[in-house]
Amino acid sequence: MRNLILAIILTFGGAMSAMADDIIKVNTNKSVQEALDALEAAVGNAGATVFARVDHAAGAEKVGLTIPANQVLIFGNPALGTPAMQIDPRAGLFLPLKVQAYEDETGQVWLAYEDPKETMDELDEVAKSPVIEKMRGALAKLTSVAAE
Repeated sequence: MRNLILAIILTFGGAMSAMADDIIKVNTNKSVQEALDALEAAVGNAGATVFARVDHAAGAEKVGLTIPANQVLIFGNPALGTPAMQIDPRAGLFLPLKVQAYEDETGQVWLAYEDPKETMDELDEVAKSPVIEKMRGALAKLTSVAAE
């Protein structure tokens, strides 16, 4: 029985750790609003298109609930997304890209996004293609600029 419990812990503990690695987090001293404003500007300066900005805290407030500041920016660039969809049209399920700015329980603000390589790992040919590294680089650069 002890071995079974240990096996379960090791199996699911590893899976939990792997899931945590799929989310890239960048801390910032800016507010959520300021961080997403900076990200939106960086996205525009990079020639990408902002499709939407979702304010989860405002949505929660509309139904009488509260959460700390929490917003998501949805954006994309056909120069990056189209090649992925040419390889496998299902890549469109994971595009456009998203970055979340949120305040944690300690008041720290984070920019977070899912690693595109992990997001599209079910699409073997896309995950192995150079376009994924371009997406990863773009997300890292954009969030770094926004966090400054």
